[in-house]
Amino acid sequence: MSAAKIPLAGVIGHPIAHSKSPRLHGHWLRKLGLAGHYVPMDVAPQDFEEVLRALPKAGYVGVNVTVPHKEAALRIADDVTDRAALIGAANTLTFTADGRIHADNTDGYGFIANLQQSAPEWDPASGPAAVLGAGGAARAVLSSLLDAGVPEIYLSNRTRPRAEALRADFGNKVKVVDWVQAGNMLEDAATVVNTTSLGMMGHPELRVPLDGLQKGALVTDLVYNPLQTRLLREAEDMGCVTVDGLGMLIHQAVPGFERWFGQRPEVAADIRAILLR
Repeated sequence: MSAAKIPLAGVIGHPIAHSKSPRLHGHWLRKLGLAGHYVPMDVAPQDFEEVLRALPKAGYVGVNVTVPHKEAALRIADDVTDRAALIGAANTLTFTADGRIHADNTDGYGFIANLQQSAPEWDPASGPAAVLGAGGAARAVLSSLLDAGVPEIYLSNRTRPRAEALRADFGNKVKVVDWVQAGNMLEDAATVVNTTSLGMMGHPELRVPLDGLQKGALVTDLVYNPLQTRLLREAEDMGCVTVDGLGMLIHQAVPGFERWFGQRPEVAADIRAILLR
């Protein structure tokens, strides 16, 4: 009688060496005493579909996908959740026994779960949100903020047409603001979100004027390298509640892990320190 197959999962990106996901999933597998492995895979875009289709045959039960494959994953998938379709990208793929690819996007879930854990007093309905950036991450953030009950969203992006495209998809609760006026939209905002790469290690700083930030507003940055960006430092000095982006990475991983390995991991207090080592 043959032993049961050990489930395999992983993360596909290009590049992928920087990813904290293998450490995160490896920690949960050990903590829960589960058989399984989580493998980082650096796959070039031209090879992505071929590699993806072969994984179920190699014992994989699913994968996370990250830059630059999130949009391609959605096109290739056999089944797509409503939220992944709305966001236009997938980050969590599950393979069925017959090799079908099921695509989901858990970024919005991870974003909201991070805010709820890190700032339990946050009330999404307390006022408008201001969102910087209009890429894939912004789509997930907009979708989840509207679901959470934010009454209105001011959206600003360096190229206005990308922001206009999001307004067209998400409706008239989204108001587009020119990038040169982005500082002004902070004055009424109860929630402020940076979804751009500005402020990330190796990228230019976020230069939006922050003097309009309201004391007590919640300010969060999806960038987590460095953990405390200029935006978060200055917002904290101005009396805002700040939440860094590492928690979103952790929380978005929970649904995939549960699907692949059969147990829901707890987001315990020690996990941040483990990822930051």
